[in-house]
Amino acid sequence: MADDLFRYDLMVETALRGVVRDALRRAAERGLPGNHHFYITFKTRAPGVHIPQYLVERYPDEMTIVLQFQFWDLEILEDQFSVALSFNDVREPLTIPFEALTGFADPSVQFGLQFQQTANGDTPAGDDDPDGDNTPEDDGEAPDDAGGSGEVVSLDHFRKKK
Repeated sequence: MADDLFRYDLMVETALRGVVRDALRRAAERGLPGNHHFYITFKTRAPGVHIPQYLVERYPDEMTIVLQFQFWDLEILEDQFSVALSFNDVREPLTIPFEALTGFADPSVQFGLQFQQTANGDTPAGDDDPDGDNTPEDDGEAPDDAGGSGEVVSLDHFRKKK
């Protein structure tokens, strides 16, 4: 089989991260209409992630945040977003690069994306998890409809197997 010099797998990954960026941009501009809400899972120790240290200690690998009723200061840049969320009644700022994302879901329309490891074994966020076990931890924030209710798009069939 010929080498994929175009790296379509990375192009698809970049395009799907653009879907998340566009959804967040619309939410920042217009709010979340109807029952729309977002579950965003990310690597807490990925380069460029800025969250309070107590959250890194509680979620040393991955964390899922929910954007639904109470979020503030949502700002979208080309490579990252920032938002303020309340943890134990304390408003905390978070900055998350899109490369750190491992999952995105909007259960109100049964839509979800899961970002996998790249073909060379690295995650886009530069994680060195050799097992590829990117199972999100239960942070107690997501309601019961968070798990498995959305359609997850796996990118594995786009990637070249070694």
